[in-house]
Amino acid sequence: MIAALRILFNVALYRLRRLEMANMGGALLIMLALRLSPLDVVVRLGFAFLLNLLVYLNNDYLDLPTDLRSPERDDANTRYLRDHRRAALGAQLGLVGALLVVAFAWDLGLLIPLVVGGGVCWLYSARLKHVAGADIAAMMVWGAAMLTVAFPPTHALGWALAGLLALDSAVFETIQVIRDHDADRDTGVRTTAVALGVPRTLALARGLLVLGAGAAALAIHPLVALPPLIGVTLPLGRPERYWNLIRVLLGVAFLFAAGWVYVHGATAGLLVRCALDGCTASPGLSAMSQ
Repeated sequence: MIAALRILFNVALYRLRRLEMANMGGALLIMLALRLSPLDVVVRLGFAFLLNLLVYLNNDYLDLPTDLRSPERDDANTRYLRDHRRAALGAQLGLVGALLVVAFAWDLGLLIPLVVGGGVCWLYSARLKHVAGADIAAMMVWGAAMLTVAFPPTHALGWALAGLLALDSAVFETIQVIRDHDADRDTGVRTTAVALGVPRTLALARGLLVLGAGAAALAIHPLVALPPLIGVTLPLGRPERYWNLIRVLLGVAFLFAAGWVYVHGATAGLLVRCALDGCTASPGLSAMSQ
C-alpha cells in the first residue's frame, strides 16, 4: 500500500510540474461555464484527477523500459517504479475500481471518459504514439473524451466546448511530435513528424489551428477564432517556446469561449442553437454577428 501511494504521488507531482494535467483546468472551466452545482463540480473534478492519475501511471508503466534508457527519465522515481511494478499494477486496478464506484454512484455518463478516454490513452501508450497519423488522431479523441467528465452526456454546450479542446489537443500533440522529432527519429519511433518531416507537420498544426478557429467561430463566437489565427502566423523557432506560446493563445481563446457560454447560456453559438432548436442559415448568422 505504501509503495502504491508513493508511486501515485510521484506520478501526480511529475505531471503537475510539467503542466500535463491541463485537461482538468479545461474541465473546471466547462463546469463553471455550464453553472453546475458546487457538489457536482467537486465530484467531477475529483473523478478527473483520479482518471488523470490512472492514464499517466499507465503511460509510465508501459514506457518503463524506454524511460530507463532515457537520461531524462532514468531517475530515482523511475527506478522505484521498476522495483515496485506489482504495486504500480495494483494502484492502477485500485483507481479503476474507485472510478467505477463513483460513476455508478453519481452519473453513468462518467463511464464515457473512463472507458473511451482511458481506453484511448492505453492504446496510445501501448502502440498508437508510435504510429504516424494515429498519434495525433488518438490525442484528439482523448482530448474530447477526457473532458466529458465535466458535463452530463446530454448537454449540447458541454460537447461544443469539449470539441474545441479536442482540436486544441490535436494541435498540442502535433507540436509535441515536432519537439521530439530528433529523439524519435534516432530511436526508430515513427511519429507523424518523423514520417512527414518538420515543415509538413508544422503545416498540419497550422491547418488544425485554422480548423479550430472556424469551429470556435461557428460554435461559440467569431472572436474566439482570433487567438488561434494569431497562432497560425507565428514562426516555429524553438519548438518548446512555440508550444508554450500556442498554449497561451488557445488558453485565452477557451477562457473567452467559456465566459461567453457562462453569460449567454444556450444562445451562445450558432451550432448549439441549431442542435437545440433547429435554425436556418440566415437567422443564425445574423444572430451570431450581433
